Parts: sequence; structure tokens; C-alpha cells
Amino acid sequence: MKVQRKPHTTFFPVPPVLVTSQAEGFRPNIITVAWTGVVNSEPPMVSVSIRPDRHTYRLIKASGQFVVNIARADQVREVDLCGVYSGRDTDKFKLTGFTPVKASRVDVPLIKECPVNLECVVRQSYLLGSHEIFIGEVVAVHADEEYIDEHNLIDVAKVNPLAYATPHYWSLGQTLGLYGFTKKEK
Repeated sequence: MKVQRKPHTTFFPVPPVLVTSQAEGFRPNIITVAWTGVVNSEPPMVSVSIRPDRHTYRLIKASGQFVVNIARADQVREVDLCGVYSGRDTDKFKLTGFTPVKASRVDVPLIKECPVNLECVVRQSYLLGSHEIFIGEVVAVHADEEYIDEHNLIDVAKVNPLAYATPHYWSLGQTLGLYGFTKKEK
């Protein structure tokens, strides 16, 4: 029997990513964002949703840029730290020991220790209620060479990214199939 619950966000798992931002007059910042995803293929676009009272919100609104940094499961401590401390008061690069690296297309640093980084330029944003969704065009992707497979794709198993299902962090585990495998079964 199904039990009806009050409406709330029940997608799980979601990717907890580290979003870096920077604006003139402010130090670079990192925030953990779990409300994120792919929203378009051509051009490639992703979304991040951030509360207006967050420090990062002001930086993205001012600069129109951000970087999505995908962390490994073994970086769960740093991911959590970036989600529970405010960048208004804390230098999260110092707090985590992460290294800021100059991006190629935006004026926001990448996180060197994250295996995958997506440089994004805000194309649209919408205030939805508690959060504003920023739709960013991915203008550059960086991946550490050790995570690129023989097909020139990012090897997700090697990255072992985090997953989040409120309030738990998870690692992804094993591959269950490749896209289109059911069509090949016929």
C-alpha cells in the first residue's frame, strides 16, 4: 500500500557538486550544491539552484559565471565542509586544502583536486521560490588525464563520484549496463 506524503523533493540520489564562484572584490568561494543537473545538450547546459541568502548567490549574480567541480567519493569530508560553512566568513579553499586553478574561459577558479570541472556562463536564471535556478552554458570541460578511458570518455567508475540522498552521502557502486543495452538484447 502506498502512503501519501506532503509534497517535497524526493529525487534520489542527486549529485552533490562543488560550485566555485568569484566576483570583483571578493575572494573565490566554494559551495556544495545538490540541486543541479543537465538541462540541455546543444549547447551543453547545466543548472544549479541556490538560495538568494547564500554568499555564492551574490557572486554568481555579479559575475554571471560559475564552475561545477565534480568530487570523488573520498572527498566527502571536503564536500560536506563546503556545504556547512559560509564563504562570507570562511575561506573554503584554506579550510579544505583545495587548490584554486585558473580556468580557461571564465574568471572563476577550478578546484585542482576535483577530477572533472565544467566552466559555465549563466544564460538564464529564474527565481522559483526558495531557490534561484541558474542555467549555465558549459563553455569548457576539464578532466584529469587519469580518468579518461580508451574511448576518450570520462571513466565514471574511476572517478567514483558522490551521490546524495538527504541526509546521506553515497558512492555510486557498480555499473549495471550501458545506454541502449536493452535494444541489443532483442
